[in-house]
Amino acid sequence: MRSIIWEKGKLKLIDQTRLPLHVEYIECCDFHAVAEAIKNMKVRGAPAIGAAAAYGMVLGALAFEGNEKGAFRAHMNRVAEVLKQTRPTAVNLFWAVNRMLRKIEELSGREVPEIKQRLLEEAHAIYQEDLEMNRRIGQLGNQVVPPKAGILTHCNAGALATAGYGTALGVVRAAHEAGKEIHVWADETRPLLQGARLTVWELMQDNIPVTLITDSMAGYVMRQKKIDLVIVGADRIAANGDVANKIGTYGLAVLAKEHGIPFYVAAPFSTVDLALDSGNEIPIEERDCEEVRCIYGQRVVPEEVEVYNPAFDVTPHHLITAIITDRGIARPPYRETLAQLAQYDQDDNSGRKEK
Repeated sequence: MRSIIWEKGKLKLIDQTRLPLHVEYIECCDFHAVAEAIKNMKVRGAPAIGAAAAYGMVLGALAFEGNEKGAFRAHMNRVAEVLKQTRPTAVNLFWAVNRMLRKIEELSGREVPEIKQRLLEEAHAIYQEDLEMNRRIGQLGNQVVPPKAGILTHCNAGALATAGYGTALGVVRAAHEAGKEIHVWADETRPLLQGARLTVWELMQDNIPVTLITDSMAGYVMRQKKIDLVIVGADRIAANGDVANKIGTYGLAVLAKEHGIPFYVAAPFSTVDLALDSGNEIPIEERDCEEVRCIYGQRVVPEEVEVYNPAFDVTPHHLITAIITDRGIARPPYRETLAQLAQYDQDDNSGRKEK
């Protein structure tokens, strides 16, 4: 399953708003189209947004005419701002765009045509690195999955949300590939039903046993002892281990704590934002009220009803059992273990262990 494809100078994205009823790709020929795809959640999931934004920077570069380097840098700064304005919470977006800007600065002595080519190579590298990071997350995360386990997950942190394989679902896939007898319980994830539409579809494609439940059923399913662990993704992780993820994650963490169930977060280390002291500093995106008033374009509540629609919530670090990254598994105290993982080079195998 490929959610992001670079082909013949264009970016193709699987339209996640159409899944699972229609598997369609949209073609982005310029960076504005990429920005709209991110803003309208045709591409979603923090790592996938980052990779798409990197290719958006490439499309912005290819659109520049001329060879004047100062004008090119100014143009690329404008492209970067357009992409950064799309969604405020997922840090991978900013990480990827800033990485592309740094590459431009590194190549300041080169001519514009060469810079354009090197930017494309950098975007390819971001994409490939994400695939490899997801595999490492899966391998590490498999260590915490019992031989027979009921796993609850929320939203979609799978191949669709990344360059491929997935973070939370990467752990699930690795456990399945290891021959473990697992069963996934997928939260519906209102208001946009990413769990029902995307996670269930992904798992069924891979013949991984899955049961769909509404968000409000999670506590009851835990009480029935059907859940052995919870695994979710992340859109931003603060220095103290607080985690921003899809709205509803915080409630699951509280329920897991009450029922004595381990609660794990799986994310590439690029999702960790050590510049933010705690989750209180993470900007939370609020989305259009119509997402709650309607389901698949069909209005289900009075048109005039007031709606509050934050896209994410923040789970405090004390509710999190461990954070599984590509560099290792961090456990409390997170401020120390995440800082230690930040010191490891991604190519240094000594970093891929539990802290």
